[in-house]
Amino acid sequence: MKKTLALWAALTAVALFATGCTTADADAPAASTSGSVTPSAGTGTGAPGVPATRDPRPAAYAKWGLKPLAPPPAPPAKKPVTRAAGQPVPVVSDIATDEKIVFITIDDGAEKDPEFLAMMRDLKVPVTMFLTDSAIRADYRYFDPLVAQGHGVANHTLTHPNLRTLSADAQRREICGQQDRLTAEYGKRPRLFRPPYGNWNEATRAAAGQCGLDAIVLWRESMQIQNMQYQRGDRKLHPGDIILAHFRGPSELKGRTMTQMTANLLRHIQEQGFTVARLEDYL
Repeated sequence: MKKTLALWAALTAVALFATGCTTADADAPAASTSGSVTPSAGTGTGAPGVPATRDPRPAAYAKWGLKPLAPPPAPPAKKPVTRAAGQPVPVVSDIATDEKIVFITIDDGAEKDPEFLAMMRDLKVPVTMFLTDSAIRADYRYFDPLVAQGHGVANHTLTHPNLRTLSADAQRREICGQQDRLTAEYGKRPRLFRPPYGNWNEATRAAAGQCGLDAIVLWRESMQIQNMQYQRGDRKLHPGDIILAHFRGPSELKGRTMTQMTANLLRHIQEQGFTVARLEDYL
């Protein structure tokens, strides 16, 4: 009997060796031909010890009827636009770059749509807000979540006047006064300034410099309700273009909402092969 059992065990061992199986191998997954485990669809890298994660962007964008924008390139090591010591404040409508990026700026602050806060939280698209005190003072706190999300706060004067009609002193009061107000409300002194209506003169430039601003920012395109207005004859976006939009409500948008206008803007940008970068990284 003992001889029979020993012979059976020996024959079993030979069979297992010949097939390449062991009791430990029987429950293990088959090895990938590439030498690594293939991750499940929609997961992370599959690196050992790293939990697989699903990219949240498609779902976040789909919520607003959009496809994800391409990630922007890394910011340049040296900003393309700087204010040289002793020189006037630069005035820019676009940024010199070969990258297919544009910059979104939103003016005034009159409309305070709570859905827009949710949209910006979901999409994580950078914008720069040029705020006017007379438009935001009824609810300064509306903009706190946007500031916390990392969106830029910039100066658009206290009362939105046509600066070219004002004296140098009056211009300085409008610009420096808004610098102080925004700093007090949001904890950081703005670096960028946009004159209302895009109207400025050399007194504006001097006042901006005296108030500690680094650049006067104009624009190349403006977003209306569904379409953009272009300054160039080819009616196309160009690398580095600055786009103007406004915090607008349903009465201005003919029944549409701020989020619908923003979605249309993002579609125009994406359809032309561009993505959105952070303006403050370039100025």
